[in-house]
Amino acid sequence: MIRLVTGALLAFSVAGCETVSSLNPFGDKGPQSDIGKDEKADVLFNDGLARLEARDYGGAAKKFGELDKQYPYSQWSRRALLLSTFANYEGGLYPDAINTGRRYVQLYPASPDTPYAQYLVGMSYHNQILDISRDQERAEKTVATMEDLVRKWPTSEYAKDARERIRIAKDQLAGKEMEVGRYYLEKRNFTGAINRFREVIVKYQTTRHVEEALSRLTEAYLGLGIVNEAQTAAAVLGHNFPDSQWYKDAFTLLESKGTAPREDGGSWISKTFRGFSRAVGL
Repeated sequence: MIRLVTGALLAFSVAGCETVSSLNPFGDKGPQSDIGKDEKADVLFNDGLARLEARDYGGAAKKFGELDKQYPYSQWSRRALLLSTFANYEGGLYPDAINTGRRYVQLYPASPDTPYAQYLVGMSYHNQILDISRDQERAEKTVATMEDLVRKWPTSEYAKDARERIRIAKDQLAGKEMEVGRYYLEKRNFTGAINRFREVIVKYQTTRHVEEALSRLTEAYLGLGIVNEAQTAAAVLGHNFPDSQWYKDAFTLLESKGTAPREDGGSWISKTFRGFSRAVGL
């Protein structure tokens, strides 16, 4: 759960699940304006904070949005833009959170709060991921956004959770490929099925779907009569997952065809799995 804390503008806590009562980290008077004291800006800022505390996230986002528009490129604007992103996220207004969060990252790339803004964008995509029967564009954007965060801010407090979100999203993307691959396999479109299972093997090798993908490759290659690739898929499966039911199924299938697992070192499957370890993670 994401929360505001004193001592920093915004911070994430995996264990925390409540918003602290002291929402204004800038003191009673709000941040100092770049253009001097302005009662209207002060009122808008504190009104936005009050709405946050009341969990009126839509109302808070509007107040911070007004502040951003009226005092562009000021300290008021910078803080209001981040708080608006937070309010939109908390209110489930994910497209708005993505827009304001991306603006913050673009306008203030050197800010200490930029990793947090990037994280909110990634989480906004993550929370909109649909089941594998639907389009997976948001899962793809989750991966891209969170990988960008990890690459640019590897030591930030959000990097660890970002890696977990990447893992979840990649598992979702692999699941989509498997669903389509199984459909092609059922229709005896073996080439189409192989292409989908290959995506899982190459791009999502450390997901939970990799065992089934190798077993299904065994089946699909046998369907095409390409026995050496079927043997290799089963052999690689057995080497990496010897206790897997998917390996037992692949072994039984080959045995029914009068053959057995045997790895061809020149196969793309063998090359892809060189140095493979489930411990590698991302």
